[in-house]
Amino acid sequence: MTRSPENVARSTQQGSAAVPSDAARAMDSLRRVVHALRVATRASERAFGLSAAQLFVLRRLSAEPGQSLRDLAQRTRTTQSSISEVVARLVQRGFVTRESSKEDRRRAELTLTADGQAVLANAPETIQERLLHGFDALTNSERKALADHLEAWLAASGLEDVAPALFFEPSERPR
Repeated sequence: MTRSPENVARSTQQGSAAVPSDAARAMDSLRRVVHALRVATRASERAFGLSAAQLFVLRRLSAEPGQSLRDLAQRTRTTQSSISEVVARLVQRGFVTRESSKEDRRRAELTLTADGQAVLANAPETIQERLLHGFDALTNSERKALADHLEAWLAASGLEDVAPALFFEPSERPR
C-alpha cells in the first residue's frame, strides 16, 4: 500500500478490526461538534427564529442581568467584537435592551426583555452550554492540554489568524 494522503488518513489495521487513525479520530470529533451545532442552530431558528449562538448569548445574559459587552464576552468565552454583533441583532429584534449604567454613563448595561425571557422559558440547553459544562468537567491539566493542542493544530493548519466568531453566526452587523 502506498502512503498517499488518502491512505495515511484511513484507518490502520490491527488484526481484523480497523482502528481509526489519530487524524480520523480528531476529524470525526470535530465533525460531531460541527454537526451538533448545525442541527441545534436549525432547530433553534425553526422554534424561536434565533441562531443557537443568539440563544446561548440570551442564556448567559439571563444568568446575570446588567452585564456590559465586556462582561458578556467573558461569560460566552468569546471576543467583545463577536458578542457586540450578536447583541446588536438581539437588541434590534427586541430580545435585549441596552441602557447606560446609572453609576457610570460610559458603560452600557444589557438586560433581557420580556420577549427574551419568554424565549428562554421554552428553550433547551444550548450545545455551547453543553460543551462548556463538558470542558469544566475536565481536569485543569486536561483543559490546558486541549486548548494548547487545538491552538497548535490550527497553527499547523495555517488557521491561527482566522477570527474566532460565535458558531454559525454571520459576521456583519445588522443595519
